[in-house]
Amino acid sequence: MRVYETIIARRTIRKFRQAGIDTGILNKLVNAGRLAPSSANLQPLEYFVVHDEDLKNRIFPNLAWAGYIKPEGDPGPGEEPAAYIIILADRKVNNAPEYDIGASAENITLAALEEGIGCCWIGAFKKRQVADIIKVPEGLSVELVLALGYPSENPVYEDVKKGSSIKYYKDGTGTLHVPKYGLEEIVHFDRF
Repeated sequence: MRVYETIIARRTIRKFRQAGIDTGILNKLVNAGRLAPSSANLQPLEYFVVHDEDLKNRIFPNLAWAGYIKPEGDPGPGEEPAAYIIILADRKVNNAPEYDIGASAENITLAALEEGIGCCWIGAFKKRQVADIIKVPEGLSVELVLALGYPSENPVYEDVKKGSSIKYYKDGTGTLHVPKYGLEEIVHFDRF
């Protein structure tokens, strides 16, 4: 898949087939993340990969999923992620690493899709509990959880006009629809 095609195909996945992800692929995804741009090349990010079944089971209840379509948007039994990549930051190196985190997470997400793996960025989670579970050393903060696995759903996007609802929803067949503002709504060439 070419880069643009991968970007167009990328949708958030919250329901996964129960198939493991090879550690070589997980290393490849982290490598894609670490090579993302970094403000002043400070590189404040580190990565914690959760592949162990016990750790995955302990982390899962500390995550919040799909606020617009609760509870049917949450992964149910047998739909949980196969792995997590947790992005950590050393805020003494860079006290505002948000751009680095976003660039890194997008690299990981696109590299995952190229491998047939879906991803859900989770910023709504119990940070203290997750940090305690993975025993984060002092100096690092837990910033973002990327839930990964082979998709068992196929969300679609649809162009909408500004002012329309942006809430994603499931139709009668269970397909997740994700409204996105159409290009003509948000692009301006040379003038407004």
